[in-house]
Amino acid sequence: MKKAIIGRKVGMTQFFDESGKLVPVTVIQAGPCVVVQKKTEETDGYKAVQIGFGDIKPQRVNKPRKGHFQKADVAFKRHLREFKYDDFDNMNIGDLIKVDSFENGDYVDVTGTSKGKGFAGTIKRFNNSKLKETHGTGPVHRHAGSMGACSDPSRIFKGKKMPGHMGAERVTIQNLQVAKIDIENNLIAIRGAIPGPRKGIVTLQSSVKKV
Repeated sequence: MKKAIIGRKVGMTQFFDESGKLVPVTVIQAGPCVVVQKKTEETDGYKAVQIGFGDIKPQRVNKPRKGHFQKADVAFKRHLREFKYDDFDNMNIGDLIKVDSFENGDYVDVTGTSKGKGFAGTIKRFNNSKLKETHGTGPVHRHAGSMGACSDPSRIFKGKKMPGHMGAERVTIQNLQVAKIDIENNLIAIRGAIPGPRKGIVTLQSSVKKV
């Protein structure tokens, strides 16, 4: 059964498991999320469930989104995401999705926005090699090197790895294991690191590889 939820990254910590092994984990405040809309093949061409996470003041919601929430008769939410649940037919608008839908040992794929690192060169951005730093190289030992031929094709091919904006992009880490769940406080601990800064919004879905 496919499970999914929206959460906010709290931070990292560690604990000892039953065998005495130290386990580094990332703590996520997952849910509670509310079902805002059900997409159907008749009206939208596909089946999916839209859920909302995080309260927001009414004065901070624009009119189109206000009508969207009022039509569903649910509280205003800051973040909306769509997922294709296997249990689509049994889900209704207004239902709550909580962290207890996951269990210890489940494998999940976590998606978030990575930390932005500003403008970076090809060595930091793509792990390119430097030139030698001995005599004769000149002040170009960290430059990107040749861009391409001048006569033909007289341009730079698309996809050329060049300096530019690094980070701040959508990243998915697969096959992370659920280490511990705190149902009362809506917290879930995931083994290992996940993308994004503290307080960043992430989504958790059942792993597509380890079902």
